[in-house]
Amino acid sequence: MTQPQWMELLAVIRGEKLPELPVGFIIDCPWLPGWAGLSMTDYFASETLWFEANRKAIETFPEITFLPGFWSEFGMCTEPSAFGSKCSFPAKEFPYAEKIITAPAQINDLKRPDPARDGLLPFMLHRLLWTRPRLEDLGHQIRFSVSRGPLNIASFLMGTTELLLALKTDPEPVHHLLRIVTDFLKQWHALQRETIPTIDGLLLLDDIVGFIGAEDFREFGQPYLKELYAAEVSVKFFHNDAPCAASLPYYGDVGINLYNPGSQLSLNEMQALAGPQVALLGNIPPRDVLAAGTPAAVRAAVRKLRAETKSSTRWMLSCGGGMPPDVSTANIRACLEAARE
Repeated sequence: MTQPQWMELLAVIRGEKLPELPVGFIIDCPWLPGWAGLSMTDYFASETLWFEANRKAIETFPEITFLPGFWSEFGMCTEPSAFGSKCSFPAKEFPYAEKIITAPAQINDLKRPDPARDGLLPFMLHRLLWTRPRLEDLGHQIRFSVSRGPLNIASFLMGTTELLLALKTDPEPVHHLLRIVTDFLKQWHALQRETIPTIDGLLLLDDIVGFIGAEDFREFGQPYLKELYAAEVSVKFFHNDAPCAASLPYYGDVGINLYNPGSQLSLNEMQALAGPQVALLGNIPPRDVLAAGTPAAVRAAVRKLRAETKSSTRWMLSCGGGMPPDVSTANIRACLEAARE
């Protein structure tokens, strides 16, 4: 992210009215390798090819802010690998981590990993260190520490259905699991900030938040997220593209000041639920419009969104969620053009 892009992002969060509608997208392995002509294996295995894919994105679309920017990742395997999950990397599919907890009683045996040495995390951090001078030569800086959120990681370790059932049948072991994961994440984000001093933002991604109601969010989501977002950084960024109506009213209290939602609700509805503390990054339908639509359809969707949205502040145009697979260069350009009209 360049310095002007960073300053623009801070202005969005402060609620300043900007001369143009800013445009930003979360990009990572679901979109970037295919768009750059790489196999998934090449993208994860080669620092050079990973770097060149990200460089191609920022040079093709210099007017767009890509978040978090040069994301060092191994898909959904990144954090579970530190806990000992078996990680699979199919050549033409997304990587996945196998669960390691088959019964709530096993949670007592779980140990907190050391992010400096366990799983794929040291390789992720090394990639950032290798990237940093090359990135800064391009006029960009590393701005975010990144991870999945506590409930999301817990769902990888237990299984999503098993975790959601355990919220009701075994709440105490689940709290113990979330305590271990949250303490691990605090250490992991602190290590990223200590290693890369330009980091002044924190991004958590946790779709499981959208699978639970308000009562369960207040018990199993809000307290742990609040601890993590207590970090002293300027941008406290959250992604949950599952339904958010039950949890969004609490995001301001959690400390979140930038949120990337799904497209289940309108921007007007989400702005009303979030209140003035939370800026939004959205909200073009990702699959049906941005990926599957024509450039004309993308332009029409952006125009409609702009016309219907009451407030033009605390908003950065994006899709509802991260950039999905198969979004074309032409459709991204169409989105940007309609934002600049």
